Amino acid sequence: MLDGLESMAELLADPAKMSQFEAAMTPPVGYVPPVCVTDEVTAPGPHGPIPLRIYSPDDASGVSPGLVWAHGGGWQAGDLDMPESDMVARELCRQAGAVVVSVDYRLAVDGVTFPVPLDDVVAAWRWVANSAHLLGIGPGMLSLGGASAGGNLAASAALRIRDEGGVVPAGLLLAYPAVHHPLVPADPERASLLAELPRLLRLLPEEYDQLVENFLGSLTDVPAYAMAADMDLGGLPPTVIIASEYDDLRVSAEDFAGQLEVAGVPTHYRVEAGMPHGHLNFNPKIAGTDRSLRVLADFLAVRALEGVTP
Repeated sequence: MLDGLESMAELLADPAKMSQFEAAMTPPVGYVPPVCVTDEVTAPGPHGPIPLRIYSPDDASGVSPGLVWAHGGGWQAGDLDMPESDMVARELCRQAGAVVVSVDYRLAVDGVTFPVPLDDVVAAWRWVANSAHLLGIGPGMLSLGGASAGGNLAASAALRIRDEGGVVPAGLLLAYPAVHHPLVPADPERASLLAELPRLLRLLPEEYDQLVENFLGSLTDVPAYAMAADMDLGGLPPTVIIASEYDDLRVSAEDFAGQLEVAGVPTHYRVEAGMPHGHLNFNPKIAGTDRSLRVLADFLAVRALEGVTP
């Protein structure tokens, strides 16, 4: 299904090839997404309305944990219907009994650059936090998270919220996040493992540079909050980071986990064995994807319990 697809840059430039890739990533017939109550709304933001999709447990009673979630896609692809957005939201809604709000942030296309996508995620967070009681989310039970480029935005949004004030996330959930520039190189042993991957599943330094340059508008200056690893991380909430074993971003995730621990942030770091970058797009019946979803759901549920007030 991936035959003829060579790189993410190629996919982004060719809608037909992107459709081929998305078909390969779509869970096959036989997987039935969990049933959730969904609602399409918009939140106000500095660049205009931000589409949100709210997933609520169909059997919710009382208050629930909450999660604001940002999908990946190299800052220039992805939407609310991709598995890493819709499927992940449904699974976490079911497994953690959580209200999950997926953010359709503005992509870095057609001249859009940083900080617009980040502004959207911060504005979405503030809207959900202010509306939590109406959404059935308990006080102190709202977390923030994202995958890949969405993990970048979630981590940076948490730093902005810390510095600008407002409701602080109960937890930070990051899947294979892009939080460094330049790309942290792999040691020879890991590099040899990565060399076994099909080209499409690699994120080589030059390709990563292109994605970051498109996101920022320039590589000459990396502004504050663009890359969370460049910031003071003290005061961030408890964080879980899931890395993929076969991923050029794995070393970055590992380094970021170490930075968080040095900064005094309670951190749980996990490497999902055998999985490539973006594995939350895969069929949840695959063991690695299923395990990662369970780790995120368990972490979310624990953060919610810690946030319960007497």
